[in-house]
Amino acid sequence: MPTFSVPRTVRAVALSLFLVQCFSGAQAAPAKLSAEQIVEKHLAARGGLAAWRNLQTLSLSGKMDVGSGDSKARSLNYARNDTPSAHRKPKTPGQASGQEPAAAPQQVQVPFTLEVKRPRMSRLELTFAGKTAVQVYDGTNGWKVRPYLNRNDVEPFTAEELKSESRWPGIDGPLVDYAAKGTKVELAGTEPVEGHDAYKLTLTLKDGTVQHIWIDAKSFLDVKVEGTPRRMDGRMRTVWIYQRDFRPVQGLMLPFVLETAVDGSHETHKMLIEKAAVNPTVAATRFTKPGGV
Repeated sequence: MPTFSVPRTVRAVALSLFLVQCFSGAQAAPAKLSAEQIVEKHLAARGGLAAWRNLQTLSLSGKMDVGSGDSKARSLNYARNDTPSAHRKPKTPGQASGQEPAAAPQQVQVPFTLEVKRPRMSRLELTFAGKTAVQVYDGTNGWKVRPYLNRNDVEPFTAEELKSESRWPGIDGPLVDYAAKGTKVELAGTEPVEGHDAYKLTLTLKDGTVQHIWIDAKSFLDVKVEGTPRRMDGRMRTVWIYQRDFRPVQGLMLPFVLETAVDGSHETHKMLIEKAAVNPTVAATRFTKPGGV
């Protein structure tokens, strides 16, 4: 019976490819870092701790998805707490197993402007159907005007909205000087986020609230953030915010695409930033309730 042998050159190439694959796999594994080291690298990737401490005001403008059909008013009503992307989208209602989902309805986009000022002030404006909606938080109280619902009077935030705003970490986010804010950060392991390894951090805030943030294992940017839970269909639903397209703006790295997904909803929403300004002049009166009340 004839015997066959693999030529030496073929064996050498095969061995080389095998070693390359093994080496690449070893290199791809996330480094074993502590939560403190991950946060340190994250802040460096975002522009550095000093730059974030120097941030006093921030202005963002662009376009925001507000849903489609009957969801438009609901999306506008919750726009301040949203900025959507789906890690795992549920089936479209009525979709049978194995069937392709129906084409998603066309999203409606509206122009927005968001101004933020230390210590904890924010003003969001949305232009919809020729009318401008305003939502403002002055660090203690909040008010809103919603002309798209034919509600032109100034209304105070609900108790639930105030509770949500009270947990807002401020202009520099939850990881800048987190210990001084009374936040405890722990490493919960690693998970894939949109095909890339990410460190999953568990943040326990001063009031006991728990939040999760996913830090990309290579770029150390915060690519996924657990947002404020949203009430839908009588239940509080988990919210995820996916952050993409990071760009440098006056020394800081900012995401220019944010997409929010709500657990149990097949629809996601994007916030597309077109202009960003670091430390622009923003008058404190921008956050004052009309009438001085």
